[in-house]
Amino acid sequence: MRETLTISLPLDLRKQLDRAVKKDHMNRSDIVREALRRYFLNSEYEKIRSWSVPQAQKLGYFTDEDIFKEVS
Repeated sequence: MRETLTISLPLDLRKQLDRAVKKDHMNRSDIVREALRRYFLNSEYEKIRSWSVPQAQKLGYFTDEDIFKEVS
C-alpha cells in the first residue's frame, strides 16, 4: 500500500532533484524513495559499526589489513 507524503524542499535542493529526474529518467518519487532506502540502510550500518568496531579493537583488530591477515 502506498501513501502520499508532501514535503517542502529548499529551492536549490528541488532544482537538484529535478536535474536528477531528467538525467536518470526517473520521477521525483522514485528518487526520494531511493534516498530514504539509502538513509535507513546507512543508519543501520552505522548502528552495527558503532557496536562492532570497539569489539574488534578489544580483540586487536584496528584496520582492514588486520582482518584480512586473519582470514587469509
